[in-house]
Amino acid sequence: MRETPTPVWEIVRWIHLLAMAFFVGGQLVLATVVVPVLRGANRASLRTAARRFAAGTLVAIALLVATGVALASHFGDWDRTALQVKLVLVVLVAALIAWHARRPERHALEGAIFLVSLAIVWLGVALSHSAIG
Repeated sequence: MRETPTPVWEIVRWIHLLAMAFFVGGQLVLATVVVPVLRGANRASLRTAARRFAAGTLVAIALLVATGVALASHFGDWDRTALQVKLVLVVLVAALIAWHARRPERHALEGAIFLVSLAIVWLGVALSHSAIG
């Protein structure tokens, strides 16, 4: 059983979760609200919203990587299968994001990014829950 996190590690975990919420929640808002509303009416506004989200996403990803590495190192999770699968999916979502940045007209990539992101969240929750009990 792992040690109980100190307040500092709770803050690191909170930052990790906040960055994840921005990344995945933002995808959900874009896909269900922004894109359907702006797609036909105002393509320039849609591009502006997507670019602004992309800028926030870069910050969120940087925070996710930094806090994820710190948490995995502190708690000794590097050899856990769930973390290794999660990291493979992180690389996959990064590749999908890069592909989508080059080919924004391929809307299926948006769905793939979202689904892989949900799998990453699921694995993160599984890692967290197995650490508690």
